[in-house]
Amino acid sequence: MSTQPPAGADRSFNRPMLFKLVVVALLMFGFGFALVPMYRAICEVTGINNLVQRDATAREAKNTQVDMSRTISIEFDANARGPLGFKPEQNSIDVHPGEVTTVMYDVSNQQARTIQAQAIPSYAPKQATEFFKKIECFCFTQQTLKANESKRMPVVFVVDPKLPKDVKTITLSYTFFELNAPAPSTRGTAGQTADSAAKAADPA
Repeated sequence: MSTQPPAGADRSFNRPMLFKLVVVALLMFGFGFALVPMYRAICEVTGINNLVQRDATAREAKNTQVDMSRTISIEFDANARGPLGFKPEQNSIDVHPGEVTTVMYDVSNQQARTIQAQAIPSYAPKQATEFFKKIECFCFTQQTLKANESKRMPVVFVVDPKLPKDVKTITLSYTFFELNAPAPSTRGTAGQTADSAAKAADPA
């Protein structure tokens, strides 16, 4: 005696599952496109065009005692989100705590239109964040790049001598993303997602 349910029962079960998968896919796309408007809203409320603040002034940095007995390796990383070419001009550098250092990053707009972009820094290990003091940085403000324009952009920093003794390497990583990217149509993507979900839910 067969215990398999009728084919109609399978289809009735698959319809709500398909609907849920499509809704989840659309929500994920919507959240991704909402990140930029959320960023702009925060900037408007706070009255600034950036979320990254200066960590130290040039005067404070010059008054910092240089610790010549220690050497810290600073590694540089660059990530781009959108039509941007972005990279550091050197992969790493050795510095003494308290020593003011300048490094350069190269960015290029690979589109035939003007774009606005913002860079957000992060650090590894996390405990080094409060000891890495940026004096000047392209991440302090939004950057406007004309069609196919390239720029060299400096980062001036100093490592606080109070950095824990066990930290010998700091990785400075930037993520550069476009702010005014045109929202692509999600109709085709949603349709493909729905078709894929339908095939997965109802292979017959």
